[in-house]
Amino acid sequence: MDTRLLELLVCPITKGPLEYNRDKQELSSRSARLAYPVRDGIPILLEAEARVMTDEELGL
Repeated sequence: MDTRLLELLVCPITKGPLEYNRDKQELSSRSARLAYPVRDGIPILLEAEARVMTDEELGL
């Protein structure tokens, strides 16, 4: 994932920052508690495609 692109992307729900997880190929929004998939280098920023993050993943 291009770091310049990551700086421009925000969560479509909260408009907050996203964190890239290279191992899981996901962009996560801690404030929305959602993880958006990245497929073939393309972020899929649709709420319907996102998965809910667990408390453990969020460090709670």
